[in-house]
Amino acid sequence: MLEALNPWLLTLVVFLPLAGALLVFTLGHPEDKEFQRSMAFLFSAATFLLSLLLWVGFKTGPGAPLWQFTLDMPWIPGLGARYNVGIDGVSLLLILLTTLLTPICILSSYTSVTEKVRSYYAFFLMLETGMLGVFIARDLLLFYVFWEAMLIPMYFIIGVWGGQNRIRAAVKFFVFTMAGSLLMLVAILVLYFTHLHTSGVATFSLYDLQNTPIGGVMQGWLFFAFFLAFAIKVPMFPFHTWLPEAHVEAPTAGSVILAGVLLKMGTYGFFRYAMPLFPQATRFWLPIVMTLAIIGILYGALVAMAQPDMKKLIAYSSVSHLGFVMLGLFALNSQGVTGSLLQSLNHGVSTGALFLLVGIIYERRHTRQISEFGGLWSVMPMYGTVFMIAMLSSVALPGLNGFVGEFPILLGAFERYPLYAVLAAIGIILGAIYLLWMYQRVFQGPVTEANMGLKDLNAREWATLLPLVVLMFVIGIFPKPFIDRLEPAVNDFLTTLRVESPTGRLARDLPPPGIEFPAPSPVFVSPQNEPMNAPAPQRP
Repeated sequence: MLEALNPWLLTLVVFLPLAGALLVFTLGHPEDKEFQRSMAFLFSAATFLLSLLLWVGFKTGPGAPLWQFTLDMPWIPGLGARYNVGIDGVSLLLILLTTLLTPICILSSYTSVTEKVRSYYAFFLMLETGMLGVFIARDLLLFYVFWEAMLIPMYFIIGVWGGQNRIRAAVKFFVFTMAGSLLMLVAILVLYFTHLHTSGVATFSLYDLQNTPIGGVMQGWLFFAFFLAFAIKVPMFPFHTWLPEAHVEAPTAGSVILAGVLLKMGTYGFFRYAMPLFPQATRFWLPIVMTLAIIGILYGALVAMAQPDMKKLIAYSSVSHLGFVMLGLFALNSQGVTGSLLQSLNHGVSTGALFLLVGIIYERRHTRQISEFGGLWSVMPMYGTVFMIAMLSSVALPGLNGFVGEFPILLGAFERYPLYAVLAAIGIILGAIYLLWMYQRVFQGPVTEANMGLKDLNAREWATLLPLVVLMFVIGIFPKPFIDRLEPAVNDFLTTLRVESPTGRLARDLPPPGIEFPAPSPVFVSPQNEPMNAPAPQRP
């Protein structure tokens, strides 16, 4: 049965939430909140169960194809755009993270969202379709459509159901993301017409465009356009300023999905598009990006340490932790890239759980100020236990998922720039300081009068947190199944950038990063104006 469903399974997974959104919005009485919640949860849970078939059917080991569950058919024939979809190990893990977090977010919203319920759940399901589409697209125009599609529902989720300054936060999120996206669209069109001019073939196919010969100056500018779009989404320093405000003003579920999935779309964009399309420009930009990553790690940690609001503290911790992901990705070796991709998954699990936990206590106390708490362990021991596990996961304690992501990143960074690995390790220490200090102030000491009588976790809250806690231990203790699925994609990525052999051994005969482009001027210069993009390795 799975074989018969294979070509269409991805399409079903992606568009089932959209079908659910239409039904939530059209069926039942507008005031029947219970029906709308149940329908939204039913469709999101069904999407998760369907996505598990991807894990079951995904082949690993020798002879397994890189891309699986593929479907390629005409979409806009006049432009050469195709409905070309498929997944590798990276896409698989991000799809599963998305389909897991969405029903958790919907379940967590049962008591926190009480107004305009029908629209809220419809937008959330639409957002899921947009996010999933980004991870399956192998056609750049299709990718761009999904990339922009997720922007609209997230704008409304923040702007309608957010906090006091929700309009400002939603507009800032929209403007930052849209500005980067439009530059990326221009770069995609330049690639498209360059390929059309050199080959006579109109196509938006990722692998066809990788073979397009691009001169040094043009390649540098195109990479910069993609870089801005993805760096804003990550977000990297100094493009991060929209994130803390969006996190603080978004409803709890919005913060969870923003940290868990939307930020990963930026790192995924670098891995899937910006770096393979422009390998020479990638090596030229490598020292700059790694420097920005280190600044983000240290800056995010130091600013988080000064936050009086728990939610804002976790928001700045995301800036710091995503710096680790970028550091590992641009280390351009198997340890760093594998750790980076695994840490993308880990961050979604750990930080998503922390945002859920902050939302739970906010519903009870209607404040997130650290100074308003104290002694919570005495009245909410189960809540305190889960919070401690999520916090230690974020700190990268061995045995939990954070460690198996951050440790390979440090190894990979040390191969490339030892000093950066040392500075990143300082960021880990700072992360432990601000999270443990926050935990001490909130959970230890005498119980404040306002916290007396607070109820511990209920069954619904356990249902949202338990899957994430289990994943923290599973990935931390037995990461091999996840790494096995990432390895072929990592090897293909490094081969495309021509920095490492498929066996995973670092190619030490490469020149130092950055010297491919003579750069006395602020733009990329190629005196001979020779094509800088050699043909990528042929793929089946």
